[in-house]
Amino acid sequence: MLNVEEKLAKSLTAESIELIPYLPYLLQDLWELGASPNDIIDMTLKHVPVSEKMRVLDLACGKGAVSVQLAKALGCRVTGIDIIPEFIDDAIKKAQEYGVESLCEFKRGDINEAVKTQKEYDIVILGAVGDVLGNPEQTIQKLKQTVKNSGYIFIDDAYGNNDSDGRYSTREQWQLFFKNAQLKIIDERIAKEEAIVSTNDEQQSFIVKRANELKESHPAKAFLFDNYIKSQQSECDELENEIVGVTMLVKKSS
Repeated sequence: MLNVEEKLAKSLTAESIELIPYLPYLLQDLWELGASPNDIIDMTLKHVPVSEKMRVLDLACGKGAVSVQLAKALGCRVTGIDIIPEFIDDAIKKAQEYGVESLCEFKRGDINEAVKTQKEYDIVILGAVGDVLGNPEQTIQKLKQTVKNSGYIFIDDAYGNNDSDGRYSTREQWQLFFKNAQLKIIDERIAKEEAIVSTNDEQQSFIVKRANELKESHPAKAFLFDNYIKSQQSECDELENEIVGVTMLVKKSS
């Protein structure tokens, strides 16, 4: 069974936990590391009764891009949890920069533990972390426990196809998982191909630049950084050609 660090590395396409200490440096130019804040905000405004009393839980919040912008746009209270301390530090700074530090609370922690204790939220968000919480069915059940009745769950993931190797569930399989968990599908936002290509190209250029800097300062670990570049490019190619990025919104029954 994979431990927390191994799951973390895998979720960020790092082939070895040895790379984890270098991830903040490699990703320093990127703020949005998971779901699209604009999509989350738009879908929330469209489907969720918004109020200042609304409580949001952002699991694997990264540097707080979704949390901060959601708090700014809606005036709601957001709790963000991530295991990388540097990401939490960046999230706190961004909340201050956007003037929403009173609405945002960021904590360092393992989201596997957080789902056991964090309860009664109006919305929970999980963005692009693969199987950190388990397979899709396990993940859905864990997220379901964090929201109140009639609460909402955002999951940013991908749809596989019937010809894939099974690493990604198909749209039909996701729908069945939600049905079995007694969750109602409210909306889905498919990532646009041109936006994916543009974002991938920009992010990959930043990562290559930082990886090359690390190779100069840590030549003995050059293989780590080369492998990370390759794994990132492989993920980009997969997202552009083999799977469909999607943000799903479901509702828990009352």
